[in-house]
Amino acid sequence: MGYFVTVEPGVKIYVEDVNPEGSKTILFIHGWPLNHKQFEYHFNILPAMGYRCIGIDWRGYGNSDKPFSGYNFDRLADDIRAVVGALQLKNFTLAGHSTGGAISIRYMARHQGYGVSKLVLIDAASPTSVPEELANMFITGTLNDRPKMLQGVTDLFFFQYITEPFSDWFFQMGLQAASWSTAAVMTTLRDENVYNDLSKIFVPTLIIHGIHDKIVPFINAQETNKLIKNSQLVPFQYSGHGAFWEERDKFNQLLMQFIG
Repeated sequence: MGYFVTVEPGVKIYVEDVNPEGSKTILFIHGWPLNHKQFEYHFNILPAMGYRCIGIDWRGYGNSDKPFSGYNFDRLADDIRAVVGALQLKNFTLAGHSTGGAISIRYMARHQGYGVSKLVLIDAASPTSVPEELANMFITGTLNDRPKMLQGVTDLFFFQYITEPFSDWFFQMGLQAASWSTAAVMTTLRDENVYNDLSKIFVPTLIIHGIHDKIVPFINAQETNKLIKNSQLVPFQYSGHGAFWEERDKFNQLLMQFIG
């Protein structure tokens, strides 16, 4: 089931709601520069196991509206809060990948974890900012040759071999975002961080991180683990930045075990 939620006047967020009758709810927050479709290999499996899986596209990405502004962590966290309110979600698991992990962390701090019973961080962009030189390279690439920049991201993303058709699918997902929102979120990743938010998280937290991650180094996950009191870190030995896909069977099993 797909529909739109108005998060502020003139801005609607796309929501994919799979198995609304599921007994336990997981709200997935995608990474940069992707959209909810990155989680299709979980939406294939988890609903059949009784879970309700909800994916949203951030503003500026996927099927959502693409305003020119509103791409800082506070606004993106507020968009999640608007979706949670519209869907009347309670006692759900919030699962964020990469930048979606940072947005989820900001949601937990800014909205006191409203409705969230458990948190899952997947190769999360935490606790510090993206290094200025790297971020500026992505921003310049976005504004001058976005297809080339996206191909570079795809090449960095995975540790395991991916087929050319899969690479093309992944690449096309990035092109569905607006160029201005692609650059704006990378600017946020450069200029903001979630370090001070981590001490405000009190729900059980599962941290999944590929040990071969070239985008957010594994040492960042170890630091995040230290700063979130009730957290556990599970290294994924055969993954880069895409642990959700590279070891998806292990990921799904771990998620179900954690949620219960």
